[in-house]
Amino acid sequence: MIHRSFAGLVACAFALLLGNPALAQSPAASPSISYTRDIQPIFTDKCVACHACNDAACQLNLGSAEGVQRGGSKMPVYQGERSTAVPTTRLFYDAIDEDGWRKKGFYSVLDNQGSQAALMAQMLELGHKTPLTPNAKVPDDIVLGLNRTNMCPAPEEFPAYAGAHPKEGMPLAVTGLSDQQYQTLQRWLAAGAPVDAAALQPTAVEAQQIADWEALLNRPGASEALAGRWLYEHLFLAHVHFEGGQAGHFFQWVRSRTPSGQPVDIIASRRPNDPPGTSFYYRLVPVKGVIVHKTHITYPMSPQKLARVKALFYAGDWQVTALPGYGPQRRANPFETFEAIPARARYQFMLDNAEYFVRTFIRGPVCRGQIATDVIRDNFWALFQDPEHDLYVTDARYRGQATPLLAMPGQIDDVGSVLSLWRAYRDKRNDYETLRRDAYADAPPPGWDTLWTGNDNALLSIFRHFDSASVNKGLIGDVPLTSWLFDYPLLERTYYQLAVNFDVFGNVSHQLQTRLYFDLIRNGAEVNFLRLMPADTRGAILSDWYQDGGKIKMWLDYDDIDTSTPSAVKLDEHHATRDFGLQLVQRTARLNAAPDPINRCTGAFCSRADHPEALRNAEQSLSRLVSRPAAGLKVINQLPEATLLRIQAPDGHREVYSLLRNRAHSNVAFLLGEAYRYQPGLDTLTLYPGVLTSYPNFMFNVAAGEVPEFVDALQAARDDKDAFERIVQRWGIRRSHPQFWDYFHDLSRYIEETQPVEAGVLDMNRYENL
Repeated sequence: MIHRSFAGLVACAFALLLGNPALAQSPAASPSISYTRDIQPIFTDKCVACHACNDAACQLNLGSAEGVQRGGSKMPVYQGERSTAVPTTRLFYDAIDEDGWRKKGFYSVLDNQGSQAALMAQMLELGHKTPLTPNAKVPDDIVLGLNRTNMCPAPEEFPAYAGAHPKEGMPLAVTGLSDQQYQTLQRWLAAGAPVDAAALQPTAVEAQQIADWEALLNRPGASEALAGRWLYEHLFLAHVHFEGGQAGHFFQWVRSRTPSGQPVDIIASRRPNDPPGTSFYYRLVPVKGVIVHKTHITYPMSPQKLARVKALFYAGDWQVTALPGYGPQRRANPFETFEAIPARARYQFMLDNAEYFVRTFIRGPVCRGQIATDVIRDNFWALFQDPEHDLYVTDARYRGQATPLLAMPGQIDDVGSVLSLWRAYRDKRNDYETLRRDAYADAPPPGWDTLWTGNDNALLSIFRHFDSASVNKGLIGDVPLTSWLFDYPLLERTYYQLAVNFDVFGNVSHQLQTRLYFDLIRNGAEVNFLRLMPADTRGAILSDWYQDGGKIKMWLDYDDIDTSTPSAVKLDEHHATRDFGLQLVQRTARLNAAPDPINRCTGAFCSRADHPEALRNAEQSLSRLVSRPAAGLKVINQLPEATLLRIQAPDGHREVYSLLRNRAHSNVAFLLGEAYRYQPGLDTLTLYPGVLTSYPNFMFNVAAGEVPEFVDALQAARDDKDAFERIVQRWGIRRSHPQFWDYFHDLSRYIEETQPVEAGVLDMNRYENL
């Protein structure tokens, strides 16, 4: 007892020296604080929602012990105007210990600076002593979201930061740590921030499948090596989960200097298709740290999938005698690099898990990017051309003519050559479009059998949320203005341009070339889809997609479309795209993973029939908000991009819905000036069960019995900001709500209950101050 009391006095005195009076009043520090048991759960609960991935403020990633010990950096990852590419700073890849990160400019947030407490301790203290007013708006002088400039003070700069920003401690502008969480973190920091960490260990079932997959990708022989390389380049972003594996266990592919059975020694190349510099092996390693939804792009593996891959890539009679090298030319044209592998095998592999591939470049791990996403519409459907109707797959002569034209820009990042490089690749792409148009004009007219319907990956819905986007299986929402039709050359180019070859640490030239080519990709997908429309309607449809200045872009950068060869799809010529969408829904009912009676209501009952009465009634009321232009529902102008509705039934069950704002544009053909192309009177809302974003912008919590009143209030609010304010006050969950984190994390719990493999911590960097 005497020793324990003395230890307590020492701890309190030490806390006072560090400037933490709350600690001096607390009980003695436990000698057994565990990072894994006590500290990481607090970070996961209150910090990871902002401090994860490349857009973590000051690159401080709090999802793992390694990220916490790495600390912060003043170098922003997202800096599109930089003239020179910067060194990569990928956690777990680009340095292996604290000394390595210090050499890269990272500073500790855990170490005391003489008599001054650790930077984290001071930031937490500043936040704890300036709490927000419960459920009130955050003061306007605190800049939030992507408009915030991260100041990233080093430890010695904290006093100046605190003086200039006295209300901007951590967690920033949100309901903070509980007293117990605060005291636990401060005790840990005062004790020197000791870290214990246990690496994830695969189960026996997982270990066997890992061994089988590694053996496959590392088979000896030139043909086998080429197939392994193609598979690795298509799976390096995947969070792999195994059939029969343990929930929460995910793995990812890396290149290692060491073979299976030895500790992994990662080759940290900038891109997965850069020269490895040495002999290497493909290895599967555990995904480290807290799973965050925005980077969690899952891919299933099983013995059946292994057999499928063997049949596609290793059972044919194709062979190579010499392997292609690495470098800019090979990156620019993967069709040449991998031309020995049958095109049918490559395309079929991508089709089997099309949702994964579209997520890699639409949702993607770049974490942030309005400049990238403003090239796409706010909502559209994605479809795929059946391999039997893809000339690149079926016609060797056509494939030989097309392959040289499919090279992509971005490998040469000389700033002075941007325009000349862009024009060269644009012209090459348009030559390909001419070749494709003429070749398909001689093919049988496209019909419903042109569309691939092999599994439920065949129908995808994409929603853009200004600076991010989401992909989900099925046909969600009302029939969109546009749809994309991918064939193999288009799907592969999109994946390589936006996932494999894209460098988030690159300079303005690389990023500009990538963005401009994505515009051509979108146009190509739209033109593919237009071939299904009646020939004499295609020009008018395209003109509607490219209104105003978009017609200049059509003239400058796009190839002419086919307006003469017929389509075998019979459609209402006055409403061809809508008729197509409605017929598609009917024809693909067995594949459609997202039946949608709410947005495409065709009768008196606009709800899911298999749900409890209270929720059916709620959905019936909520359906009054959807598929209506903003001209008739003006409150749309006050709603953010992605609002989450938490509807509480009388029996305690809750349902979560995404209420998505679909902004209308006159065109999406230009890099800048998006706001000038808005058509706010044509904006609509889509409501669908589930969490259809990684970045919630706001949340309402509404009792099921109050949903009719909630909907009435939204309809009546129109442009009245005071009326909308009253709605937020009554049902909204502001950043300052006392139970903010309970509601926010309940969204992740909902995903875990409904789609457990997809669950991860959501991001709150875009949570708005309504």
